[in-house]
Amino acid sequence: MKSADRILLVEDKESLRSVLRKTLEAEGFGVDEAPDGGSALDKIRRARFSMVLTDLRLPAASGHDVLKAAITSDPEMPVILMTAYGTIKDAVSAMKAGAYDYLEKPVDTEHLLALVRRALDHRSLLHENALLKERFSQELDTPEILGDSPALRRALEQVRRVAPTDATVLLLGESGSGKELFARAVHHLSGRKAHSFFPINCAAIPENLLESELFGYEKGAFTGAAGTKRGKFEIADRGTLFLDEIGDLSLPLQGKVLRVIEQRQFERVGGTETRSVDIRLVAATNKDLKGLVAQGAFRQDLFFRLSVFPVTVPPLRERPEDIPVLARHFVKKFAAEQKKRGPIALPDETLRALCAYAWPGNVRELENSIERALILGEGDRLLPEHLNLPAPARGI
Repeated sequence: MKSADRILLVEDKESLRSVLRKTLEAEGFGVDEAPDGGSALDKIRRARFSMVLTDLRLPAASGHDVLKAAITSDPEMPVILMTAYGTIKDAVSAMKAGAYDYLEKPVDTEHLLALVRRALDHRSLLHENALLKERFSQELDTPEILGDSPALRRALEQVRRVAPTDATVLLLGESGSGKELFARAVHHLSGRKAHSFFPINCAAIPENLLESELFGYEKGAFTGAAGTKRGKFEIADRGTLFLDEIGDLSLPLQGKVLRVIEQRQFERVGGTETRSVDIRLVAATNKDLKGLVAQGAFRQDLFFRLSVFPVTVPPLRERPEDIPVLARHFVKKFAAEQKKRGPIALPDETLRALCAYAWPGNVRELENSIERALILGEGDRLLPEHLNLPAPARGI
């Protein structure tokens, strides 16, 4: 336990307060004392504590008041109540209001120390989880949607506007332009960010398997279905489901997806029970869905439901000013992964070569090119010849 952990001890009986303070200090805890509830409230307003150990019955303000002030000051701060036998019901009521635990008087010091350690460990865990969530949030808050070009800013502004709603979003753009990152940004900036984000590539899964992947199946639904399996729609309940390459869905599956969007209901393959789900759907395609509708290859009603809020992800050739930022990011990323010694510089001639190329494969092609160049290159400079770009791109 950290010696810096400071505990606010609130007890009106001076003799007991002294014993408890010495017990805690002997274990390395810092202790600040308050002889009544009013003093405790003042200290909580002025200072920060790792936890509060307070009597329930106090002059000036009650233990309930101290609990409320502590939680208001820091929701992660554990509060342990000390109570006489006759006030245990009050202690239980306080726990429902947010207290960590309670101790009966006379206080057993071993029990006290064990409870204090457990409470502080709990606080540390909450703090670590909060840091992880913050880090996760930072990592998903479009860190790899790098750049400041007008085209990119326009697309990101649309994401910021639609994300807090539950509207279905259709991401339009070429392969490799970063549509999944945009989908993750929609999820992260929404009220569903505490729940899961599930991506599924409709073009990467054979049609006969995609239905069961999306909707799940019941035991015996087909040969090999030895048990029951939940599909992505069911697993993603309360979260976000990202259907990439939705233009590759077959017409029968399009109808089933439409039903989920409209009614929030579906049945597993081979099942008869209707199941309800609450999901946010984000879809993406690099195809011309309007053209597919005209050809009869894509349902018009599904197209209208998907395109409630279309966002076009710009291709890299329309945001050339972002190429240097992206290139430096990928150099740093892959240099670390490949354990290259020291920083790798991008000379001006290399940046000019990168900016002169059209990047038909978009950001994904740029990323792959940088990774390959770092493998091939030596030294602390990434040169144009390491990139192996087509000759026309190097007319500089």
